[in-house]
Amino acid sequence: MPQPIPPPRTSGYTSTTAAPLYWCTYGEPGRDRLLVLHGGPGAHHDYLLPQMLRLAGGHELVFYDQRGGGKSRVDDATTVTWQSHVGDLQRLVRELGLSPLSIVGYSWGALLALLYTFEAARHPTYERPNRLVLINPAALSRPFHEAFEAEFSRRQRSEAIRELREDLAASGLREHDPDAYRQRQFEIGVAPYFARAESARDLTPFRVTARVQQSVWQSLGDYDVIQGLDRFQIPALIVHGRHDPIPLESSEKAARAMRARLLVLEASGHVPYVEQPAALFGTIEQFLSDTTAAHE
Repeated sequence: MPQPIPPPRTSGYTSTTAAPLYWCTYGEPGRDRLLVLHGGPGAHHDYLLPQMLRLAGGHELVFYDQRGGGKSRVDDATTVTWQSHVGDLQRLVRELGLSPLSIVGYSWGALLALLYTFEAARHPTYERPNRLVLINPAALSRPFHEAFEAEFSRRQRSEAIRELREDLAASGLREHDPDAYRQRQFEIGVAPYFARAESARDLTPFRVTARVQQSVWQSLGDYDVIQGLDRFQIPALIVHGRHDPIPLESSEKAARAMRARLLVLEASGHVPYVEQPAALFGTIEQFLSDTTAAHE
């Protein structure tokens, strides 16, 4: 079952972004700061918790809910694009004084980190990232995204998932324990992301604002962020689960282009902070330790 999430040390809302964005921090102030970008798009930061707080032992972690998700709400008429997210990120970095800038991006958050990096190379007013940790990046080109969608759909239709749905329908939970029923529904819904479906029970539930997700992916068009990554001389670590429905080749190509470290977790799908936390966080801590001198 999901574990309790401790309250943040500080929290607030931005005042310089087009829409107020909720942010919060964990860890001791004054330590090396890491800006953590959640996935989605259209989700919120707290489904990374409490597991991601493993990094708070030696760092100050800064999270925020991206525009249109969680506590960073916008009205239904607002169109959210990848450019919206990059602009928000630039303003948040400046407002919170996140310099030097180390980014830990998960899933869509990893893609957002790369989109921001491209824009930072073009705009002198942007704070350029000094280090990047990209955990199970979202598909980094439109063809890889289409391959992910096809594989995820195939897994949803699998016999194993069908049996899980049938077992839930026959369990009586819907009538006798609605909360447990909703939790189980969530677990089955995200099970295709995992190497082992039962691991989904340890993921903090979350919701995705569908219209935000759709508008962001649509705004990307026929994107390919792998092209041009070879221009960047930024220390980077890329992590990818062997059983992720997102093609491993997407991360492999990015790692080669960036000359980044690549860790493939053999017993993990898309959620290594739940499935293989010791291997994931041990490698991240080592990377951060190795790059501290250059970062400072």
